Amino acid sequence: MRSRYHHISIALPVMAELENVPKLLELLRHQTFRDFDLYVCVNQPEDWWEFSDSDRRRQVCVENQEVLRILKGVQDFPVIVLDKSSRGHGWQGSRHGVGWARKLLFESISAHCADDELVVSMDADIMFSDDYLLCLLQMVCRYPQAEALCLPYYHPLSGMTAMQRSLLRYECYMRYYLIQMLRIGNPYAFTAIGSAMAFPLWAYRRVGGITPLQGGEDFYLMQKFAKTGTILLPAEQSLCVFPQGRKSFRVPFGTGPAVAMGVEELSVRYPFYSAQAFDEVRDTFAMFPALYEFDVETPMSKFLCSQLKVSDLWGALRRNFKRQDLFVRACRERIDGLRILQYLRSRPYSQEELFYEGQNVDFLSDSIARLDSFRESLFKQEMMLREHQSMLGI
Repeated sequence: MRSRYHHISIALPVMAELENVPKLLELLRHQTFRDFDLYVCVNQPEDWWEFSDSDRRRQVCVENQEVLRILKGVQDFPVIVLDKSSRGHGWQGSRHGVGWARKLLFESISAHCADDELVVSMDADIMFSDDYLLCLLQMVCRYPQAEALCLPYYHPLSGMTAMQRSLLRYECYMRYYLIQMLRIGNPYAFTAIGSAMAFPLWAYRRVGGITPLQGGEDFYLMQKFAKTGTILLPAEQSLCVFPQGRKSFRVPFGTGPAVAMGVEELSVRYPFYSAQAFDEVRDTFAMFPALYEFDVETPMSKFLCSQLKVSDLWGALRRNFKRQDLFVRACRERIDGLRILQYLRSRPYSQEELFYEGQNVDFLSDSIARLDSFRESLFKQEMMLREHQSMLGI
């Protein structure tokens, strides 16, 4: 393997994961690539210690102490523990949650490692192949210009039927969105899942690190990478991550809260936007070079004027950027992934647009088997588009 990349640092936030941590450690013991360090942030708010023994929050504190004991006994590979759980060490005030845990992990890795370190973000509830770390390193060696890797994922089905429906509805939404963004060739085509991303440390430093939030911090980090470079979406099956589809209320949005919702609520929160709306985004981005020369009405112009509260969308950018390529880049940074999502939500869409094998997909009444088969068809389509991106050399 001829590359400057030769070592991996794994970043693992842990809270109430006593059941999953031993399983993850066993997966790491079986990795064919062994030159890695595991950074673990065991965390919960400090004031959870003050609740009664029967309160779930106090139980989390106790479980976290057992996790710390397990980690202390690991001899197979280096484990660096960041203790934000023991009495006197928990999170204080509003600074808590997975966003702050990831920030602490990434910053600790950054403080101890060189630019050529590969950082792999994980969660305790995932599964992956024995060649996972090796294939990740091979991927960044093959594409050294990539600022980040957005890895494929697949939620195994388990639990009650209602949870399976919600999980399939949410995952199909995410896959449909990525498929459309890849179809139109948008630079913000990525799926932000904290347990399915990796990046070289030089890229993390260049974007100024992660912004800790109560939710969505992985999205905003990946968006930073998209603004400064290119995100690679590998298609190799050996790089697929399998997270648990379980209920969770630790963050305001994402897989955990989505699984806890009903299909009707998910249809409102996470609609399948029309293909035409994605085409309008594509056409707007295609007009950026022409906008350097003169004003052109784009499909997104009216929306952008309203959102940005300006009447002249492009004049200031023309004045500030005297070359067309710099102007186009500034336009792409201004109309980012969040702005695109806001635009899609502003456009008319219908929940009846999805068809599979000639029939409408109904997440309320279709069998789990049919919905899972539809999910599988989207997964295959996504992987084909990922492969196409790789063939183009990103």
